[in-house]
Amino acid sequence: MNGTNHGHAEDPAAALRQTSLRVTKQRVAVLEAVRDHPHADTESVIRSVRGSLPTVSHQAVYDSLHTLTEVGLLRCIQPSGSVARYERRIGDNHHHLVCRSCGLIVDVDCTVGHAPCLVPSHDAGFRVEAAEVTFWGLCPDCADSGSAADTDRLASSV
Repeated sequence: MNGTNHGHAEDPAAALRQTSLRVTKQRVAVLEAVRDHPHADTESVIRSVRGSLPTVSHQAVYDSLHTLTEVGLLRCIQPSGSVARYERRIGDNHHHLVCRSCGLIVDVDCTVGHAPCLVPSHDAGFRVEAAEVTFWGLCPDCADSGSAADTDRLASSV
């Protein structure tokens, strides 16, 4: 699976209607921004949305991110030591590769089979539905540039 929007229409307005949310310019722009910039942080989403809606407020974008995450149109991830990031690839329990040097985040499919794709050593009575795995390392560019000092600095903060 390499899609960015499992389970919902690619068209932002159609996706909003499927969840019974009102279709607003801000929500459509936020969905488009996150679709076009997977793993974007809030400030990046705001900059992207302002490309089409220059007067949109920070609060309108924050509210849209919260609402769209709450109804399942966006997924919020927050790798250790990072700000919240948003993506449209939802519903498939995929995982992430994170570069310790530059912060690049890349999707990686489930490690084993279907969700939750991992089984804990004990479940304490929980009904396990999903597993979040973050693989940490260096992306090819950072590994090739010999970013060991950056890696050591970031590793100590995680």
